Amino acid sequence: MHNHMSHFSLKSLFGAVFLFFAFSFGLKAQDGAKLFKANCAVCHTVTDQKLTGPGLAGVFDRIQKGSFATKEAWAHAWILNSDKVTASGDAYAKKIKGENGNAAMTVFEGQLSDKDVDAIIAFIKAPPVEKVADGPKGPTGGGESTEAKGGIDPLYLLLGAIVLIAIIIGALRSVRQSLQNTYNRKEGKPETGDVTFGQEVKQWISGHRRLVGVFVIIIGFVGMKGCWNACFDIGVYYDWETKKGYKPEQPIKFSHKIHAGDNEIACQYCHNTVEKSRHAGIPSVNVCMNCHKGISKTANEGSEAQIAKIYDAAGFNVKTAQYDAPQNPLKWIKVHNLPDHVYFNHSQHVVVGKQDCAACHGDVKKMTVAEQQAPLTMKWCVECHRKTEVAMEGNPYYDRLHKALKEKYKGQYDVKFTVDKIGGLECAKCHY
Repeated sequence: MHNHMSHFSLKSLFGAVFLFFAFSFGLKAQDGAKLFKANCAVCHTVTDQKLTGPGLAGVFDRIQKGSFATKEAWAHAWILNSDKVTASGDAYAKKIKGENGNAAMTVFEGQLSDKDVDAIIAFIKAPPVEKVADGPKGPTGGGESTEAKGGIDPLYLLLGAIVLIAIIIGALRSVRQSLQNTYNRKEGKPETGDVTFGQEVKQWISGHRRLVGVFVIIIGFVGMKGCWNACFDIGVYYDWETKKGYKPEQPIKFSHKIHAGDNEIACQYCHNTVEKSRHAGIPSVNVCMNCHKGISKTANEGSEAQIAKIYDAAGFNVKTAQYDAPQNPLKWIKVHNLPDHVYFNHSQHVVVGKQDCAACHGDVKKMTVAEQQAPLTMKWCVECHRKTEVAMEGNPYYDRLHKALKEKYKGQYDVKFTVDKIGGLECAKCHY
């Protein structure tokens, strides 16, 4: 028996016996894949990669028959009820159980049929070969979309227009002055002297003071409205022209599409303080290791190198499967930022307001790289508060308020209680 047999968990032998029965009866591997995922994948892989228990690649060759007549008989009895085999005094069973800390194996007697066992063995015996995704895809599992090509800067267009208008005005002034002098000579009048553009403007203003006053008032109001809109549009890292927000390159090419989309991992699993705190929280590397302790690579090109960065951050030694290496903490870059004078509470919106994460963060399940999609400006927040109805029904937080409002507006009119009607536009709600 090989030395690494000492690392076997009892479920490892369970998987090993599956190998034998599948080899003997040759059942379909597709059914075995489903059964393996439901019963075995939580502790084992079909490769040599160690998870909670060791990998099952070649495990059937390492099985010993113990006190039974054949390997098949011993393995079958062990899988169905390992406690019975150990209680019978079988030396090999006692040895295996001792090497695994006397851990009790799940009793599968009455749960899995012989046909189920054979199907799983067939799957472990000939697991599907992982294929690298086609195309120029990166470690995140998808190619990045190309950025929109930028056009001519509007500022240059404006400056060009101003220069062109100035040339035209200068030419027209010259033509007008020449025509005026020609007319004066014909009438026997003296020619007009050279008048600068600034002198002409002053003369025109002095003769049209009321009209100029109206223009000044209109321009003043337009300017103030422009300043108001500009203040409403103040945000962090958002380009209003391209409608794109902040999209930094992270220390690890983490794909939300693969994790939250394809594998349907809930946002709260990684951002576990989103329902309890004002901050959503950045997951610690230990959260990553819950899965990646046994997943060192995927079918996506470059994934092994990225997952290795997780091991390096956690101080995880792949060879010993222990955390005995130096730790190198990850330095994630925050994507969604608000100005320092703004207060935002995640739990208030997620738990009390019952808002979905996508309302502010966009459809993260389709993002290979996390990026800011909403402007997150004051205007954007105010508009949301004006159109979003308060989730009162079945929400204990608002039970008393809901009852009071229904009594107050009883028989008057049908009103929609949006967030702005319960103080959602008060300055002190977000600025303190």
